[in-house]
Amino acid sequence: MSEQTDAELLAAHCAGDPDAFTEIVRRHRDRLWAVALRTTGNPEEASDALQDALISAYRRADQFRGDSAVTTWLHRIVVNASLDRLRRRSVRSAVPLPDDKEDLPGAAVADPIDQMERREVQIVVTEALAQLPADQRAAIVLVDVEGWSVEDAARELGIPEGTVKSRCFRGRAKLAKSLNFLRNPDAPGAVTPQAGSPGDHQQDSQGGESARG
Repeated sequence: MSEQTDAELLAAHCAGDPDAFTEIVRRHRDRLWAVALRTTGNPEEASDALQDALISAYRRADQFRGDSAVTTWLHRIVVNASLDRLRRRSVRSAVPLPDDKEDLPGAAVADPIDQMERREVQIVVTEALAQLPADQRAAIVLVDVEGWSVEDAARELGIPEGTVKSRCFRGRAKLAKSLNFLRNPDAPGAVTPQAGSPGDHQQDSQGGESARG
């Protein structure tokens, strides 16, 4: 089973294999948890959102059409479940996120001190992200963290593209201000929060937020 692709496992699940979906969850649970936690900013809400998402994915597996990766499909379901949680309750708590980019195959062994410093920075960034208004945080998670296009994020959130750009720009500006003390251009591996590209700034300043979420 470990040699099967995600798509093959999902097909096996739809065909009645009782262990196939469990294997998919085993492979991707940590990353999906990170997505839920980044979006909600609260571990309890993230846990509930992830549970809701996995139940939904389990039941809707036959709706997967293969036009994207299984992980992309799962991410969308987790984001939707997380946003549903945010719509019902405004959450401002924050906890450290699991670093799903560490321990990749072939990665060089990092200095423990460097790892500690990165973890401390990660905690601070996570806390700053959690302090953003829910609408700005959701836009930034989709566009800047998950790498979605503005068009896809707008469709997912049910708002105009200009609104997504505006929320991302305002959220980035707030993050840049709250994380300004982390800026140190002379230090190796310095952290510089993204405060919006010139193109985003021009579009946002011209269009502004075209709708209220």
